[in-house]
Amino acid sequence: MDIEVAKTLGMAIVVGLGVIGPGIGLGILVSKALEAIGRNPEAAPQIQTTMYVGIAVTDVLAIFAVVIGFIIKFT
Repeated sequence: MDIEVAKTLGMAIVVGLGVIGPGIGLGILVSKALEAIGRNPEAAPQIQTTMYVGIAVTDVLAIFAVVIGFIIKFT
């Protein structure tokens, strides 16, 4: 196997597996936030603020996986 093929395959595996977890986490996070807002509409601003912080933290994990994939590919 050529080294470029191995790097490309490694990048695909790292990015693919690294994005699955945050994707599932974002789906659960948003669904639970919407459920909480449905149960208590008065608390919507506080729930939304916490949800946005959680989304930002979860997205950082996906971005980290993409960066590691690019490091594997181009080094």
